[in-house]
Amino acid sequence: MDIRHLQYIQEIVRLNSFTKAAETLHITQPSISKAVKQLEQELGTDLFIREGKHFRLTDAGSAILKYAGPILQLFESLQSELNDLNYLNQGSIRIGLPPMAGASFFPTVIKRFQDRYRGIAITMIEEGAVKIEEGLIDGTLDVGVVISPIKADIFDSFALIQDRLSLVVSPSHRLAGRDEVKLAELAEERFILFNRNFALHDQIIGRCRSVGFEPQIVHESSQWDFIAAMVGAELGIAMLPQTICQTLPAERIVVVPLVQPVIPWELVLVWKRDGYLSLATRAWISFTQEVFGGKPGE
Repeated sequence: MDIRHLQYIQEIVRLNSFTKAAETLHITQPSISKAVKQLEQELGTDLFIREGKHFRLTDAGSAILKYAGPILQLFESLQSELNDLNYLNQGSIRIGLPPMAGASFFPTVIKRFQDRYRGIAITMIEEGAVKIEEGLIDGTLDVGVVISPIKADIFDSFALIQDRLSLVVSPSHRLAGRDEVKLAELAEERFILFNRNFALHDQIIGRCRSVGFEPQIVHESSQWDFIAAMVGAELGIAMLPQTICQTLPAERIVVVPLVQPVIPWELVLVWKRDGYLSLATRAWISFTQEVFGGKPGE
């Protein structure tokens, strides 16, 4: 028995046809029938019971089918890992980044990583946390940076940045001179939020509801610098991480600590718990742990 026999049987059963299985596997129908016959002779038992144009699996055939899927998946992972061992410096990583992280934290980190692994190509996709998690699940992303909490049953992670949200207002705003502001005091304000693809959208709405009011949302955006510009133009207020607030122009923006409650903002690196991680992706995870001092699960 070799790995091709498992592929043949899996496809025959999946498509319920020797002919269709042969077409999918790019071999002739007589070839696939001959291979199955040879396997039956090798094992000394029938795998299929032929009933006219139809067939069904014997007990032996069912046993082979039961293990075929896991064995083929392991074989594919083995091939991928062996290829990675040979081609680490020709690998690639697809990283999902929220705009705030992409602009503030990662350019320097990526430069240091590529100084060490010059052959690895990095593709960065700027999206909100919702889209990043979807990309990790469907395999279009290898790793991502999102805001905690995460779905711990699906993703592994470690913390990168721990921060808190601050209130951002224009210099002429009534709260601009305050030392701190309670969240409940914002009940009558006009909010400028990240759009629904960002975890902060629902997080801020949820916090407002927890203190008794529904925020009046007048604008949504995917860019933190545009949100800050709208605040400076007196179109509303916003909440941004303190780390980001430090980069805003002081002549156009006033940052006020937000209390009762303090709203944490924690960035975490995440990757799908199940499934194969390329050697290049594992190198990135290890490198970022080294840079940020995190441990998986933290």
